[in-house]
Amino acid sequence: MNNKKKLNLGLAMLPIVAMLLLLIVGYGQLGLRIEPLLLVSATIAAALAWWQGYRWNDIIESIVAKLAKAMPVIMILICVGGLIGTWMFSGTIPYMVYWGLKLISPQYILIAAFFITSVISVCTGTSWGAAGTVGVALMGVAAGLDVPLAAAAGAVVSGAYFGDKISPLSDSTNFAAIVADTDLYSHIQHLMYTTIPSFVLAAVVYLIAGHTSAVGSVATPEKVTEIVTALEGLYHFNLLLILPPVLVLWGAVTKRPVIPVMLAACTLAIFIGVLLQGFNLQQGLNALMDGFNLSMFTAQGHSITGIALDVPRLLNRGGMSSMMSTILLVFCAFSFAGALTLTGALTVIINRLLKVVHTTGQLIAATVATTILVTGATSDGKLALLIPAELFKGAYRRMGLDNKNLSRTVEDAGTVIEPLIPWTAAGIYMATTLGVSTLDLLPWAIQCYAAVVFALIYGFTGFGIARIQPENDLQRKEA
Repeated sequence: MNNKKKLNLGLAMLPIVAMLLLLIVGYGQLGLRIEPLLLVSATIAAALAWWQGYRWNDIIESIVAKLAKAMPVIMILICVGGLIGTWMFSGTIPYMVYWGLKLISPQYILIAAFFITSVISVCTGTSWGAAGTVGVALMGVAAGLDVPLAAAAGAVVSGAYFGDKISPLSDSTNFAAIVADTDLYSHIQHLMYTTIPSFVLAAVVYLIAGHTSAVGSVATPEKVTEIVTALEGLYHFNLLLILPPVLVLWGAVTKRPVIPVMLAACTLAIFIGVLLQGFNLQQGLNALMDGFNLSMFTAQGHSITGIALDVPRLLNRGGMSSMMSTILLVFCAFSFAGALTLTGALTVIINRLLKVVHTTGQLIAATVATTILVTGATSDGKLALLIPAELFKGAYRRMGLDNKNLSRTVEDAGTVIEPLIPWTAAGIYMATTLGVSTLDLLPWAIQCYAAVVFALIYGFTGFGIARIQPENDLQRKEA
């Protein structure tokens, strides 16, 4: 390590600026695929590491180390594909959609999606579990009501990350408190300053949007009736159909291993599909691997001719194989992150940033910027909490700021921003699970980005900032 060339600020910024330009211009403006853009970014980072004196084996080992950490995420993504396919097979998702169409008015679907996923995520502490269970069903309801899917997905993501941020059961909430050296419940209580106003703002927007033309033309009662009638004719609805999501939510609340619980829920759904819907085991395994298809009903003697076009669009989903393109994106993103980590570019950038911080507002802004930068550069939500917390802890103490300001800020800029970045694990998961691209749902994920605005306002005004005696004053007293 001592023989490697040191990076100056310009060289350290090079791979990150290149990645942002490629993604903004290539992905955002020209509509190019994100995977090759990330691979080009990874090549630039690898070339920089090579210039520093690292060799190919060093670079590939760093990338492999990153991918090894990503393997649980990849396996969860595969299981989610299986869940969606088998829950269509069992009738679980159609059952929830059926009742959603009957009970939820189009004007209230956005606020209902926000509140329901908020409750589930607070109770379970998992945004992924909330989005992958009731979130999928709510997207089906939105599709049936002709409500714009981008708006519905934004409401689901907002609600899912509300709980992930403040639930004492959430691993990210606990982790943020630990890395910032603060008490969990003090951390949660301090989070309320930014989270509650964001929640209220999001709820007001969703309520107003539902009663205006912002959600576009909604489905006619006749169309909703057609879909409900079609679902009633295809499936045998029974309360037992909610057992698979209940199993997943139970596993989340009791902190059981995620992957075994999801596979158990897939198995239970296949069993229910065979027992209640009259399918056979081979069809169940096909739904698990390749996704559910409406044509499976023809073997049961059902006629699928004349069914409304919205029904196939709703039901033909899922399967483990449907996640393969998503997994490729994960590989490309973590290839860039692995090569970048080896260069040490992030440390150079953040150390330079610390030299220009002199006020509380500047410190909060620097923490926000660093957390978002680390989230985008590493595609790792945990590192986005750990690295800024380690780097800024001393600065907060020197300025007489309680560590719970630090833990709150990294959560405001890390945990809830991660799903809004298309190439992070959370961004990929939410876009794939809900069937809406990240950039489309981003404007509607109000709960997620509003907290950053409130964090910056509080930093520069001093409102909601917890203070302690500055470290320098304590040292003078001891002397």
